[in-house]
Amino acid sequence: MCPPSPAWAAPYWDPLARGAIFGLARDTGVAELVRAALESVCYQSVDLLDAMAADGLPRPPVVRVDGGMAANTWMLGFLADILGVAVERPAETETTARGAAILAALSLGLISSLTDASWAWQGEARFEPTLSSAERAPLVAGWRKAVSRVRETA
Repeated sequence: MCPPSPAWAAPYWDPLARGAIFGLARDTGVAELVRAALESVCYQSVDLLDAMAADGLPRPPVVRVDGGMAANTWMLGFLADILGVAVERPAETETTARGAAILAALSLGLISSLTDASWAWQGEARFEPTLSSAERAPLVAGWRKAVSRVRETA
């Protein structure tokens, strides 16, 4: 599944591309569609990390997640597998406002570094990748092939 906008923002920046579902069979059901949607979020994360690496940023040794989707244990395991790095979920998954407040405190000089705010992160679970690079590569290649097909039809 290649979801529609806003998925076509970074790193593709293709406002004309539309979403698509590939590989449907007669026995495809709701469970398979839900799994495909969750997998697509993970594959988009690969694209973003690869774009950051192309801009010279090092690949992080761990990815920390938050938000509603962070409650999905299966998805976080797949995310770790497809990224090839550990994924950590906090005890409190709605942390966006807290992060904004910490950055505001840093910019105002109320704290001197992000280390001073380490108390704000309380880990609840860590997911380690179980796929090898050889197992991961064809999965990512399949995603990129699907993305290419969607963008070609725009």
